[in-house]
Amino acid sequence: MSLPTLDRELDLIRSCVRDVPNFPKPGILFKDITPLLQNPNARLQVVKKMANYYQAEKIDVIAAIEARGFLFGILLAQELKIPFVPIRKAGKLPYARKTAAYSLEYGTASIEMHEDAFVPGSRVLIHDDVLATGGTAAAAGSLVQSLGGELVGFSFIIDLTFLGGSINLSRQFGVHQHSLLTY
Repeated sequence: MSLPTLDRELDLIRSCVRDVPNFPKPGILFKDITPLLQNPNARLQVVKKMANYYQAEKIDVIAAIEARGFLFGILLAQELKIPFVPIRKAGKLPYARKTAAYSLEYGTASIEMHEDAFVPGSRVLIHDDVLATGGTAAAAGSLVQSLGGELVGFSFIIDLTFLGGSINLSRQFGVHQHSLLTY
């Protein structure tokens, strides 16, 4: 019988994720990464673990979803020494842009990327902090593909597996998703 492998870095990262009950509405247990942002060693471990995972993937661009996805997406792009592209909420980008809508529990929302965010054919990894149902990530994947990018996969710090986002993304895009932590 083998014992589980200890991963002190993952334990540190997990210890910096705070549960906030009933946010943003009753019945939701929100996974807050603010303590992770406040811990320089934990932040460094997130970036190192993500960069190590993707080092051999030949990624050309990291595209990260507003707002918390930006925080580690840009650090990952810096570590991999590749460009960073923001995926913003509708109406926030100043230049020519492409838009994708997605469903929410209470309606729809849209995200956008600049039309010249990357050269067509670029291998793009999408990053966000948390994967829930996958709606926002799927919209981001559609944006990347509509601009001629080759979607390499999705990167998350946290995957809330019970909400099925990973399954939804696999069905829609057939690419790999990687998360450091699962709940």
